Amino acid sequence: MKKVGLYFGTFNPIHIGHLVIANHMVEYSDLDEVWFVITPQSPFKKKQSLLDNHHRYQMISEAVHEYPKLKPNKIEFDLPKPNYTIDTLVHLDEQYGSDLSFSLIMGEDNLKSFHKWKNYEAILENYCIYVYPRISEGSMENQFKNHPKITQVNAPIMEISSTFIRNQHKKGKNIRPLLPHSVWKYMDEMNFYR
Repeated sequence: MKKVGLYFGTFNPIHIGHLVIANHMVEYSDLDEVWFVITPQSPFKKKQSLLDNHHRYQMISEAVHEYPKLKPNKIEFDLPKPNYTIDTLVHLDEQYGSDLSFSLIMGEDNLKSFHKWKNYEAILENYCIYVYPRISEGSMENQFKNHPKITQVNAPIMEISSTFIRNQHKKGKNIRPLLPHSVWKYMDEMNFYR
């Protein structure tokens, strides 16, 4: 059975940090593919500078074009809002469950607040979680330390954020090295985040 890691985010825009993490997961863990699951609207974020879903999907498609093990996924576009990870996982299992097994990919910072997620116990019971390192405040719940379903993957620490990219782009700074070339081109042509 093929193992798919689900990398959730707004990807607004997708940048090289996202690609480095996703590629590292697929090359240095037992995952066969990584899907970028684009969040239409997070219950925790206000929707001010969020690009339309189809533009973010298009930028991810451009970014992963040369990486056959990385794929964009828009399943959450059609699910009821606000959408929670557990609902997406159940939905994906109904759709692909006989052929694919799904795992979550998250940063260490998210694992620290994982106990606040809706039905987090059910997620942990039924899915594996692959965690990549982040520089972050706070400490991890004891129940997540050495948990059999949680795998720490020693990926590079990427301290690049989409927020930083949007803000600096607006100020006229050159942020091109932080983006895959095709994403920069699309963003520039569409005049995004100016």
